[in-house]
Amino acid sequence: MRATIKYRLVFLALMVISFVIGVHWTPETLASDADKRALYLISALYFVLLPLSYWYCIIKKGAQKLWKLIIILSLSSLVARLSFPAEIAHYFEFIAWLRYPIIAVLLIIELYLVVSVVRGLFKVRKLKGDPRVGAVETYREGDDKSLTIALIMASEATNWFYAIPWFSRNHPPAIANINLKSAARWHVWLMLTGCIVASCSSYFLLVSWSEWVAIIVSSIIGYTLMSMVANHRLSRDYSLYLMRDNLVINNSLWGFMVINLTDIADVTNQALAEIHQEDSETISIGGGQSNVTIKLNRPVIYHGGMGQLPEPMTVIHLSVDEPQQLMNTLNNARLYHFH
Repeated sequence: MRATIKYRLVFLALMVISFVIGVHWTPETLASDADKRALYLISALYFVLLPLSYWYCIIKKGAQKLWKLIIILSLSSLVARLSFPAEIAHYFEFIAWLRYPIIAVLLIIELYLVVSVVRGLFKVRKLKGDPRVGAVETYREGDDKSLTIALIMASEATNWFYAIPWFSRNHPPAIANINLKSAARWHVWLMLTGCIVASCSSYFLLVSWSEWVAIIVSSIIGYTLMSMVANHRLSRDYSLYLMRDNLVINNSLWGFMVINLTDIADVTNQALAEIHQEDSETISIGGGQSNVTIKLNRPVIYHGGMGQLPEPMTVIHLSVDEPQQLMNTLNNARLYHFH
């Protein structure tokens, strides 16, 4: 497991523990000095420790933007508004004021989803490959913000492209398959079941606060069913393929790389143990022991978080079903490309 992933998991665990402890130990009133001291400690936990942890684990170690601190500060404010004693909670009333702007934003998102579905269906009807590849080809040497926006715009078409077999009928064939859990049938059924449960649960949890919010949030969660089907088909059938002199590596829908053949320095079956796995520019994709290693002659971006968590990589370890076939295909493609 890469260091950046470890830091994200550490922060997630710390956040969950902090909120559970905070909600459980928050006094109902400030009747004594002990109650006040407890509230001071919990406030420090929410508004000092968690933001500092987020800055270190997510922003610094994950090389993310500083403005994302607003995410954890907003979440801490919401928990404080719901759990702090009444004489203090009213200072966080601005969270409640956000109800109607939130509804407006959710309505806009819902409208955008409807429009993007129609537009996505229109765009993908004749595509021969992942729309994200075109976005990377266009903006990989340009502005990072432009590439991020392009990947966001391409994501809807990508979901429809892989979710419906007819749209991906002209897709380039896979040259090997990465050993991914998301390619298994049990995984997709588990995810689909979890999505349906989450959609229904969100409605019942939010309906007492706002029926509009409950309907919109549950429908947005339910809409991700299509993404889960796309994720399964992508992992099972199209995890590794060649497209326009590029090697495309898909770590399910979560992360992908588009590597030009000229950027590949070497393709071997070097064992994972021979490489320093903690190197920030080294990534391992696929379950089990790595059996193919791709070394690059310059850093190439791994687009994690569905394109929103970019990280430069120079060494890629893969666990695939046909390692020799993958190495032969890549080496032959590189020779043909150079000649």
